[in-house]
Amino acid sequence: MRLKGRNKVSPEFSMSSMTDIVFLLLVFFMLTANSPNALDLLLPKAKGKSTNTQNVAVSIKKNLEVYIDSDRVRAGEIEAKLKVKLRGQEEPTVILRVEEGVPIENAVNVMDIANRNKYKIILAVRPK
Repeated sequence: MRLKGRNKVSPEFSMSSMTDIVFLLLVFFMLTANSPNALDLLLPKAKGKSTNTQNVAVSIKKNLEVYIDSDRVRAGEIEAKLKVKLRGQEEPTVILRVEEGVPIENAVNVMDIANRNKYKIILAVRPK
């Protein structure tokens, strides 16, 4: 009488499914990673949450250079450039990124422009 089973258990392990999972995770993290604008600013610290909704970013560096997204603009051209960039937007939003040490008057100037044109404005900070 033969008691040995006909089905053999295979101790081999297939890595293809594990490789697929790792690849999908890599693609997911690459798509969800948010990269701020290319300007290197040291933002002030504050508590609060950050948002990912962004239409236009206005950045003011310590040497008072003003950038809209990554394009350098003169201080007198900020309002005209913002109007062009935000034309046709349903809820125009401006992200204000001001480097630490910049006089508050420069930030208030951009806030005043946003207020006059009914733009939402968000002040970007780095977490504490």
